[in-house]
Amino acid sequence: MTARLDLPQVTLISATSINIEATLKAIEECQRHVRLAACKLLTHEQPARTVAGIEVVTTPRLGSAENYSRLLLTELARHVDTSHCLVVQWDGYVVNPERWNPAFLDYDYIGASWPQFTDGHDVGNGGFSLRSRRLLEACRSDQFRPSHPEDVAIGRHNRGWLEAQGLRFAPRALADDFAAERRGSPEETFGFHGVWHMPALVGGDRFWELYCGLEDRSSVHQDRKAIMRDLAAQPHGLRRCMKMGWDGLWQPSRRRKR
Repeated sequence: MTARLDLPQVTLISATSINIEATLKAIEECQRHVRLAACKLLTHEQPARTVAGIEVVTTPRLGSAENYSRLLLTELARHVDTSHCLVVQWDGYVVNPERWNPAFLDYDYIGASWPQFTDGHDVGNGGFSLRSRRLLEACRSDQFRPSHPEDVAIGRHNRGWLEAQGLRFAPRALADDFAAERRGSPEETFGFHGVWHMPALVGGDRFWELYCGLEDRSSVHQDRKAIMRDLAAQPHGLRRCMKMGWDGLWQPSRRRKR
């Protein structure tokens, strides 16, 4: 087993009011690979279980994706005392600590690149991202224009202004070494974001256990066709694909009631 990576200058932070148990598992996976300065979960209630090394910080309920964006843009600086923070979500975490590059810390923002943009402002995804405390403070400036989603606000809408303040975005090639999302493979990066990677990454049984424990599956069903293709080739795949297809029929109406 690869030795744990020491990152004393990095605080891991995650914020959510849904899929809390899955988020705890993602943080635990990061802890298994990396020794960090601190690990903090920002949420509206105490989780059902306590995890050593994870500080739970009580926040108002994040009732929408817009609330999540607002919190990340305006509140993270209050919870980070180190030079950088690693933002994770339940469907993205560290997988290959040996692929850590000290050059990642030379930048104020780094996340998996966006292949849909070709204008050079393509870094990047916020679901698994490394951010400097300087960036967190800049996002609270009156001159920063907040919008949703928060990673697009940082990486595109305000990137020019942020760079004019001296903040640095990682180049795309380095971002693609840092994390895989819509481009690349988690087998070749430090971490990843995207539930569609998980059946191949963790195996069908482990993914299915995680899926069945989710109280909100909206992000899963956006990419369920790709997920079902991977599940179909694994044991119990047909039954699980049928269940996912059925879940997808009622999931939208359930989301409207939230």
